[in-house]
Amino acid sequence: MAFAPRYVTLYRSLELEGPNYLSHTLRYALPSVLTRFPILPLIIVSIWSRTWINWWCLIPIIIAIIWTWINPRIFPKPTSTNNWFSKAVFGERVWLNRQKIEIPKHHQPVINILNFISFVGLPFCIWGLIQLNIWPTLLGVTLVLLGKMWFLDRMVWLYEEMKDANSEYQSWLY
Repeated sequence: MAFAPRYVTLYRSLELEGPNYLSHTLRYALPSVLTRFPILPLIIVSIWSRTWINWWCLIPIIIAIIWTWINPRIFPKPTSTNNWFSKAVFGERVWLNRQKIEIPKHHQPVINILNFISFVGLPFCIWGLIQLNIWPTLLGVTLVLLGKMWFLDRMVWLYEEMKDANSEYQSWLY
């Protein structure tokens, strides 16, 4: 894997180390994850609206970008993590930590396929937005969101399998 060193460096801050790791992870759990799903559709509608409101379309784009950054910081620690969304976030953390703690082999190819599905949707979405053509835009956003939701479902499965194998992972669930 040619990009592995950069990939590992990129996520080094998300490794299972340090006292702030769990609180950082919990910030991304429910309800924060629920309020991040509309970000991509908001950006798409904002870009599409450039024909109606010209440069004013940058305002909702900037708001969406700021919301992406501020979102996990404004929500408190969830009262319970025993829900699908929190487990999806935990599964992503388990996935990112796979270099240190091995994950079951049957997850790797499926996760790669799901990431590929999301990736394939991006060019359609971008092309549709450039051309102001609704069908490639809808196809693209559907592939991106479908791939992401299916990926999150796989992350729940991964977390469910790994929480019994690692006490640190188990401690995230309350």
